[in-house]
Amino acid sequence: MNFPEELKYTKDHEWIKIEGDVATVGVTDFAQSELGDVVFVEIETEGESLDKDEVFGTVEAVKTVSDLFMPLSGEVIKVNGGLEDAPESVNESPYEDGWMIKIRMSDSSEADELMDAASYKEMTGN
Repeated sequence: MNFPEELKYTKDHEWIKIEGDVATVGVTDFAQSELGDVVFVEIETEGESLDKDEVFGTVEAVKTVSDLFMPLSGEVIKVNGGLEDAPESVNESPYEDGWMIKIRMSDSSEADELMDAASYKEMTGN
């Protein structure tokens, strides 16, 4: 399992990379391994402002369909269009090619509530 130290994590198994007021979001290596082969990613919230914990999309795998939750409040400013043709990149490269959305944060203090790599690793038992 890969838990990059520079990222933040949620209890919903999402990773967050914060650069200024923009946060890039994806699902963790642990999440993709639990989901199994990802076959479809649906995100239709580009341009919308959503609150923390609101659903921003879904990921469909062979075993299940899971909602994707906003880790931080803000506007979805970009969706990874590459996932439409290559949803398997969520499995193959969850922290690079498999990113899901970019958010312009409306309240950067919410990031203080996210877990660091050590806390997330402990939560997953890895």
